[in-house]
Amino acid sequence: MTSLRWELAERPKDQGTLFDEPVFEREPGRGEFRGIEFLHVRSRRIINEVKGAPFGFRFTINAYRGCTHACTYCFARPTHTYLDLDADEDFERRIVVKTNAVALLRSELAGRRWAGDMIAMGTNTDPYQRAEGKYRLTRGVLEVLTEAANPFSILTKSTLVLRDLELLAEAASRTDVRVNLSIGTLDEAVWRATEPGTPHPARRVEAVERLNAAGVPCGVLMAPVLPELSDAPDQLEAVVKACLGAGARSVSTVLLHLRPGVKDVFLRHLATTHPALVDTYRRRYRDRAYAPRADQQALDTLVNDLVHRHGGTPPSRPRRPDPQPNPPPPPADTQLTLL
Repeated sequence: MTSLRWELAERPKDQGTLFDEPVFEREPGRGEFRGIEFLHVRSRRIINEVKGAPFGFRFTINAYRGCTHACTYCFARPTHTYLDLDADEDFERRIVVKTNAVALLRSELAGRRWAGDMIAMGTNTDPYQRAEGKYRLTRGVLEVLTEAANPFSILTKSTLVLRDLELLAEAASRTDVRVNLSIGTLDEAVWRATEPGTPHPARRVEAVERLNAAGVPCGVLMAPVLPELSDAPDQLEAVVKACLGAGARSVSTVLLHLRPGVKDVFLRHLATTHPALVDTYRRRYRDRAYAPRADQQALDTLVNDLVHRHGGTPPSRPRRPDPQPNPPPPPADTQLTLL
Protein backbone atom coordinates (compact mmCIF):
# COMPACT_ATOMS: atom_id res chain seq x y z
CA MET A 1 0.00 0.00 0.00
CA THR A 2 1.19 3.51 -0.80
CA SER A 3 2.78 5.17 2.24
CA LEU A 4 0.39 7.48 4.10
CA ARG A 5 0.81 11.02 5.47
CA TRP A 6 -0.57 10.01 8.81
CA GLU A 7 -0.44 7.23 11.37
CA LEU A 8 -3.17 5.49 13.28
CA ALA A 9 -3.47 7.30 16.59
CA GLU A 10 -3.36 4.11 18.62
CA ARG A 11 0.04 3.20 17.19
CA PRO A 12 2.72 3.78 19.88
CA LYS A 13 4.81 6.94 19.42
CA ASP A 14 7.86 8.12 21.34
CA GLN A 15 6.37 11.52 22.11
CA GLY A 16 3.25 10.01 23.66
CA THR A 17 -0.39 10.38 22.76
CA LEU A 18 -1.67 13.77 21.64
CA PHE A 19 -5.24 13.02 22.69
CA ASP A 20 -6.58 11.11 25.67
CA GLU A 21 -9.75 9.81 23.99
CA PRO A 22 -9.40 6.08 23.22
CA VAL A 23 -9.62 4.81 19.70
CA PHE A 24 -13.08 3.61 18.68
CA GLU A 25 -12.58 0.17 17.21
CA ARG A 26 -16.32 -0.19 16.75
CA GLU A 27 -18.94 2.34 17.70
CA PRO A 28 -21.74 0.81 19.80
CA GLY A 29 -25.06 0.71 18.01
CA ARG A 30 -26.49 3.85 19.50
CA GLY A 31 -28.27 6.69 17.82
CA GLU A 32 -26.87 8.29 14.69
CA PHE A 33 -23.52 6.52 15.00
CA ARG A 34 -24.95 3.03 14.74
CA GLY A 35 -22.72 0.87 12.57
CA ILE A 36 -19.99 3.50 12.11
CA GLU A 37 -16.33 2.93 12.96
CA PHE A 38 -14.06 5.91 13.60
CA LEU A 39 -10.33 5.68 12.86
CA HIS A 40 -8.34 8.26 14.82
CA VAL A 41 -5.23 9.45 13.05
CA ARG A 42 -2.50 12.04 13.55
CA SER A 43 -2.09 14.00 10.38
CA ARG A 44 1.35 15.37 9.59
CA ARG A 45 -0.17 18.50 8.11
CA ILE A 46 -3.67 19.89 7.83
CA ILE A 47 -3.43 22.66 5.22
CA ASN A 48 -3.17 20.88 1.89
CA GLU A 49 -1.96 22.62 -1.25
CA VAL A 50 -3.85 21.81 -4.44
CA LYS A 51 -1.29 22.51 -7.11
CA GLY A 52 -2.65 23.79 -10.40
CA ALA A 53 -6.26 23.94 -9.17
CA PRO A 54 -8.26 25.90 -11.80
CA PHE A 55 -11.36 26.56 -9.71
CA GLY A 56 -10.39 29.24 -7.23
CA PHE A 57 -8.95 27.33 -4.30
CA ARG A 58 -5.27 26.57 -3.78
CA PHE A 59 -5.33 25.49 -0.14
CA THR A 60 -7.79 23.12 1.53
CA ILE A 61 -8.54 21.57 4.90
CA ASN A 62 -10.24 18.20 5.32
CA ALA A 63 -10.53 17.08 8.93
CA TYR A 64 -12.34 13.87 7.99
CA ARG A 65 -11.83 11.20 5.39
CA GLY A 66 -14.81 9.13 4.28
CA CYS A 67 -18.32 10.50 4.63
CA THR A 68 -21.54 9.27 6.20
CA HIS A 69 -23.59 11.28 3.70
CA ALA A 70 -23.16 8.20 1.49
CA CYS A 71 -23.75 10.06 -1.78
CA THR A 72 -23.60 7.37 -4.44
CA TYR A 73 -21.72 9.62 -6.87
CA CYS A 74 -19.13 11.04 -4.44
CA PHE A 75 -15.87 11.68 -6.29
CA ALA A 76 -13.82 11.24 -3.07
CA ARG A 77 -14.68 7.56 -2.65
CA PRO A 78 -11.41 6.26 -4.18
CA THR A 79 -9.35 7.92 -1.42
CA HIS A 80 -10.41 5.12 0.93
CA THR A 81 -8.76 2.52 -1.27
CA TYR A 82 -5.38 4.04 -0.36
CA LEU A 83 -6.06 2.81 3.19
CA ASP A 84 -6.86 -0.76 2.08
CA LEU A 85 -10.54 0.05 2.60
CA ASP A 86 -13.22 -0.16 -0.06
CA ALA A 87 -14.83 2.78 -1.84
CA ASP A 88 -18.39 1.69 -1.09
CA GLU A 89 -19.53 0.79 2.43
CA ASP A 90 -16.15 1.39 4.09
CA PHE A 91 -16.14 4.95 2.73
CA GLU A 92 -19.54 5.52 4.32
CA ARG A 93 -19.01 3.63 7.58
CA ARG A 94 -15.30 3.79 8.46
CA ILE A 95 -14.53 7.44 8.98
CA VAL A 96 -10.98 8.72 9.38
CA VAL A 97 -10.79 11.48 12.01
CA LYS A 98 -7.71 13.72 12.05
CA THR A 99 -7.76 14.26 15.78
CA ASN A 100 -4.94 16.83 15.81
CA ALA A 101 -6.45 19.00 13.06
CA VAL A 102 -7.10 22.06 15.24
CA ALA A 103 -3.71 22.05 16.94
CA LEU A 104 -1.97 21.55 13.61
CA LEU A 105 -3.86 24.43 12.03
CA ARG A 106 -2.92 26.82 14.81
CA SER A 107 0.72 25.88 14.33
CA GLU A 108 0.65 26.12 10.54
CA LEU A 109 -1.05 29.51 10.50
CA ALA A 110 1.64 30.83 12.83
CA GLY A 111 4.43 29.71 10.52
CA ARG A 112 6.47 32.35 8.72
CA ARG A 113 5.74 30.81 5.34
CA TRP A 114 1.96 31.11 5.67
CA ALA A 115 0.73 34.18 3.77
CA GLY A 116 -2.92 34.20 4.85
CA ASP A 117 -4.35 32.66 1.67
CA MET A 118 -7.98 31.61 1.30
CA ILE A 119 -8.60 28.10 2.63
CA ALA A 120 -11.40 25.95 1.22
CA MET A 121 -13.25 23.31 3.26
CA GLY A 122 -15.59 20.69 1.86
CA THR A 123 -13.65 20.13 -1.34
CA ASN A 124 -13.16 16.44 -0.58
CA THR A 125 -15.54 15.19 2.11
CA ASP A 126 -18.16 17.19 3.97
CA PRO A 127 -16.86 19.12 7.00
CA TYR A 128 -20.34 18.97 8.55
CA GLN A 129 -21.02 15.27 8.14
CA ARG A 130 -22.35 13.37 11.16
CA ALA A 131 -18.90 12.85 12.68
CA GLU A 132 -18.64 16.62 13.18
CA GLY A 133 -21.47 16.45 15.70
CA LYS A 134 -19.23 14.24 17.82
CA TYR A 135 -15.72 15.58 17.24
CA ARG A 136 -16.36 19.29 16.54
CA LEU A 137 -13.15 19.55 14.50
CA THR A 138 -14.71 21.86 11.94
CA ARG A 139 -15.88 24.09 14.78
CA GLY A 140 -12.35 24.18 16.15
CA VAL A 141 -10.89 24.93 12.73
CA LEU A 142 -13.34 27.82 12.29
CA GLU A 143 -12.40 29.25 15.68
CA VAL A 144 -8.71 29.25 14.76
CA LEU A 145 -9.34 30.77 11.32
CA THR A 146 -11.56 33.45 12.86
CA GLU A 147 -8.98 34.35 15.49
CA ALA A 148 -6.39 34.72 12.72
CA ALA A 149 -8.81 36.58 10.40
CA ASN A 150 -7.79 34.10 7.72
CA PRO A 151 -10.24 33.97 4.79
CA PHE A 152 -12.04 30.69 4.13
CA SER A 153 -14.86 29.06 2.23
CA ILE A 154 -17.10 26.12 3.07
CA LEU A 155 -19.01 23.75 0.81
CA THR A 156 -21.50 21.49 2.58
CA LYS A 157 -24.70 19.52 2.17
CA SER A 158 -25.42 19.68 5.88
CA THR A 159 -27.66 21.94 7.93
CA LEU A 160 -25.28 21.34 10.85
CA VAL A 161 -23.50 24.42 9.52
CA LEU A 162 -26.20 26.42 11.31
CA ARG A 163 -24.78 25.28 14.64
CA ASP A 164 -21.87 27.63 13.91
CA LEU A 165 -23.99 30.51 12.63
CA GLU A 166 -22.79 33.05 15.21
CA LEU A 167 -19.15 32.08 14.73
CA LEU A 168 -19.47 32.31 10.94
CA ALA A 169 -21.07 35.74 11.25
CA GLU A 170 -18.20 36.88 13.47
CA ALA A 171 -15.69 35.52 10.96
CA ALA A 172 -17.48 37.27 8.10
CA SER A 173 -17.14 40.56 9.97
CA ARG A 174 -13.36 40.07 10.18
CA THR A 175 -12.37 38.52 6.87
CA ASP A 176 -13.58 37.12 3.56
CA VAL A 177 -15.96 34.21 4.22
CA ARG A 178 -18.11 32.32 1.77
CA VAL A 179 -20.44 29.37 2.34
CA ASN A 180 -22.05 27.33 -0.41
CA LEU A 181 -24.79 24.78 0.16
CA SER A 182 -24.72 21.88 -2.27
CA ILE A 183 -28.29 21.36 -3.48
CA GLY A 184 -28.43 19.28 -6.64
CA THR A 185 -32.15 18.65 -6.66
CA LEU A 186 -35.38 19.18 -4.74
CA ASP A 187 -36.81 15.96 -6.18
CA GLU A 188 -37.41 13.84 -3.11
CA ALA A 189 -37.14 10.49 -4.90
CA VAL A 190 -33.81 11.41 -6.50
CA TRP A 191 -32.50 12.77 -3.20
CA ARG A 192 -33.39 9.59 -1.31
CA ALA A 193 -31.84 7.40 -4.00
CA THR A 194 -28.54 9.24 -4.34
CA GLU A 195 -27.88 11.17 -1.09
CA PRO A 196 -29.36 8.93 1.61
CA GLY A 197 -27.32 10.35 4.50
CA THR A 198 -27.87 14.05 3.84
CA PRO A 199 -30.42 16.48 5.27
CA HIS A 200 -33.53 17.08 3.20
CA PRO A 201 -32.76 19.56 0.39
CA ALA A 202 -35.60 21.82 1.51
CA ARG A 203 -33.87 22.17 4.89
CA ARG A 204 -30.70 23.15 3.04
CA VAL A 205 -32.61 25.89 1.23
CA GLU A 206 -33.72 27.18 4.64
CA ALA A 207 -30.08 27.15 5.76
CA VAL A 208 -29.17 29.36 2.79
CA GLU A 209 -31.74 31.88 3.95
CA ARG A 210 -30.58 31.86 7.57
CA LEU A 211 -26.92 32.21 6.70
CA ASN A 212 -27.49 35.21 4.44
CA ALA A 213 -29.84 36.80 6.97
CA ALA A 214 -27.06 36.54 9.56
CA GLY A 215 -24.58 38.29 7.29
CA VAL A 216 -22.76 35.17 6.09
CA PRO A 217 -22.57 35.26 2.27
CA CYS A 218 -24.05 32.00 1.04
CA GLY A 219 -24.59 30.67 -2.46
CA VAL A 220 -25.69 27.35 -3.93
CA LEU A 221 -23.84 24.80 -5.99
CA MET A 222 -26.27 22.57 -7.89
CA ALA A 223 -24.02 19.56 -7.92
CA PRO A 224 -24.03 17.17 -9.36
CA VAL A 225 -26.84 17.35 -11.87
CA LEU A 226 -27.63 13.75 -12.83
CA PRO A 227 -28.51 13.04 -16.47
CA GLU A 228 -32.09 11.77 -16.87
CA LEU A 229 -32.61 11.91 -13.11
CA SER A 230 -32.38 15.55 -12.07
CA ASP A 231 -31.70 17.46 -15.29
CA ALA A 232 -35.25 18.14 -16.52
CA PRO A 233 -35.88 21.88 -16.99
CA ASP A 234 -38.68 21.92 -14.41
CA GLN A 235 -36.45 20.18 -11.84
CA LEU A 236 -33.64 22.67 -12.41
CA GLU A 237 -36.01 25.62 -12.25
CA ALA A 238 -37.42 24.41 -8.93
CA VAL A 239 -33.93 24.52 -7.39
CA VAL A 240 -33.02 27.90 -8.89
CA LYS A 241 -36.31 29.52 -7.88
CA ALA A 242 -36.18 28.19 -4.31
CA CYS A 243 -32.54 29.12 -3.75
CA LEU A 244 -32.81 32.62 -5.16
CA GLY A 245 -35.97 33.07 -3.11
CA ALA A 246 -33.88 32.18 -0.07
CA GLY A 247 -31.39 34.90 -0.92
CA ALA A 248 -28.63 32.77 -2.48
CA ARG A 249 -25.79 35.05 -3.59
CA SER A 250 -25.13 32.80 -6.58
CA VAL A 251 -26.35 29.60 -8.18
CA SER A 252 -23.97 27.55 -10.29
CA THR A 253 -23.98 23.97 -11.47
CA VAL A 254 -21.81 20.95 -12.22
CA LEU A 255 -22.80 17.98 -14.37
CA LEU A 256 -22.10 14.52 -12.98
CA HIS A 257 -18.65 13.09 -13.52
CA LEU A 258 -17.72 9.50 -12.69
CA ARG A 259 -14.05 8.87 -12.11
CA PRO A 260 -12.58 5.37 -11.83
CA GLY A 261 -13.49 3.86 -8.49
CA VAL A 262 -16.69 5.93 -8.34
CA LYS A 263 -18.35 4.67 -11.49
CA ASP A 264 -18.70 1.07 -10.29
CA VAL A 265 -20.19 2.15 -6.95
CA PHE A 266 -22.61 4.55 -8.62
CA LEU A 267 -23.76 2.00 -11.18
CA ARG A 268 -24.32 -0.66 -8.52
CA HIS A 269 -26.61 1.68 -6.61
CA LEU A 270 -28.29 2.83 -9.83
CA ALA A 271 -29.06 -0.79 -10.71
CA THR A 272 -31.06 -1.00 -7.48
CA THR A 273 -32.90 2.31 -7.69
CA HIS A 274 -33.19 2.97 -11.46
CA PRO A 275 -32.23 -0.22 -13.33
CA ALA A 276 -33.61 1.07 -16.64
CA LEU A 277 -30.94 3.79 -16.68
CA VAL A 278 -27.88 1.59 -16.14
CA ASP A 279 -27.19 0.91 -19.83
CA THR A 280 -27.67 4.60 -20.64
CA TYR A 281 -25.08 5.59 -18.06
CA ARG A 282 -22.68 2.86 -19.15
CA ARG A 283 -22.79 4.24 -22.68
CA ARG A 284 -22.51 7.86 -21.60
CA TYR A 285 -19.51 7.27 -19.34
CA ARG A 286 -18.06 4.19 -21.04
CA ASP A 287 -14.67 5.67 -21.94
CA ARG A 288 -14.70 8.94 -20.05
CA ALA A 289 -15.11 10.35 -16.56
CA TYR A 290 -16.60 13.66 -17.68
CA ALA A 291 -19.60 14.40 -19.82
CA PRO A 292 -18.82 16.13 -23.13
CA ARG A 293 -18.07 19.84 -22.86
CA ALA A 294 -21.14 20.61 -24.99
CA ASP A 295 -23.38 18.92 -22.40
CA GLN A 296 -21.95 21.01 -19.54
CA GLN A 297 -22.19 24.18 -21.59
CA ALA A 298 -25.82 23.44 -22.41
CA LEU A 299 -26.53 22.91 -18.71
CA ASP A 300 -24.72 26.13 -17.79
CA THR A 301 -26.73 28.06 -20.35
CA LEU A 302 -30.04 26.66 -19.15
CA VAL A 303 -29.29 27.31 -15.48
CA ASN A 304 -27.94 30.80 -16.18
CA ASP A 305 -31.12 31.61 -18.10
CA LEU A 306 -33.18 30.37 -15.17
CA VAL A 307 -31.12 32.44 -12.74
CA HIS A 308 -31.64 35.54 -14.87
CA ARG A 309 -35.38 34.82 -15.22
CA HIS A 310 -35.79 34.63 -11.45
CA GLY A 311 -33.88 37.81 -10.72
CA GLY A 312 -30.40 36.51 -9.98
CA THR A 313 -27.03 37.20 -11.56
CA PRO A 314 -25.48 34.29 -13.45
CA PRO A 315 -21.97 33.56 -12.14
CA SER A 316 -18.83 34.02 -14.19
CA ARG A 317 -17.17 30.64 -14.48
CA PRO A 318 -13.49 29.73 -14.74
CA ARG A 319 -12.58 27.74 -17.81
CA ARG A 320 -13.01 24.03 -17.26
CA PRO A 321 -10.33 21.61 -18.36
CA ASP A 322 -11.15 19.74 -21.54
CA PRO A 323 -12.99 16.48 -20.80
CA GLN A 324 -10.60 13.55 -20.84
CA PRO A 325 -10.85 9.79 -20.95
CA ASN A 326 -10.79 8.14 -17.56
CA PRO A 327 -7.87 9.76 -15.67
CA PRO A 328 -5.44 7.60 -13.70
CA PRO A 329 -6.06 7.55 -9.94
CA PRO A 330 -4.04 10.20 -8.07
CA PRO A 331 -1.37 9.20 -5.54
CA ALA A 332 -2.44 8.83 -1.95
CA ASP A 333 -1.26 12.26 -0.85
CA THR A 334 -3.06 14.13 -3.63
CA GLN A 335 -6.17 16.23 -2.93
CA LEU A 336 -8.92 15.33 -5.36
CA THR A 337 -10.59 18.36 -6.89
CA LEU A 338 -14.31 18.88 -6.67
CA LEU A 339 -14.77 19.53 -10.38
